[in-house]
Amino acid sequence: QVQLVESGGGLVQPGGSLRLSCAASGSIFSIAAMGWYRQVPGKQRELVAAITSGGSTNYADSVKGRFTISRDNAKNTVYLQMNSLKPEDTAVYYCNLRWRTLDSWGQGTQVTVSS
Repeated sequence: QVQLVESGGGLVQPGGSLRLSCAASGSIFSIAAMGWYRQVPGKQRELVAAITSGGSTNYADSVKGRFTISRDNAKNTVYLQMNSLKPEDTAVYYCNLRWRTLDSWGQGTQVTVSS
C-alpha cells in the first residue's frame, strides 16, 4: 500500500499563489500516474490536473493557464503550483496515485481563497 501525504494548503487572497506538495511512500512513484483532485461540500470530487509517469499533463479547463502540475521522481513528490487563485478554487485538494489496480488517495489539504 502506498501512503500519500499532502501539504501546502492554507488561506490565500484572490490573485495569490500556493504550492501543494504530495509525498509518496514506496518504490513505484516513478512509474505511477499522479493526479490532483478537489472537492467542495455537496459536490463530486473533480480532477484538477494529472501527470503521467512520462511527464504528460492534462488540466481541467477551469485551471488551464493558472495551475501547473509537476513531479520530482527523486523525491517521490508531486506538486501543484496554483497561481491567480480565485474564490471558486476553494476546496479540499487530494493527491492521487494510480498504477495498475492500485488507486491511493491522500488525506486532503484545505485551500481557501478569500479576502
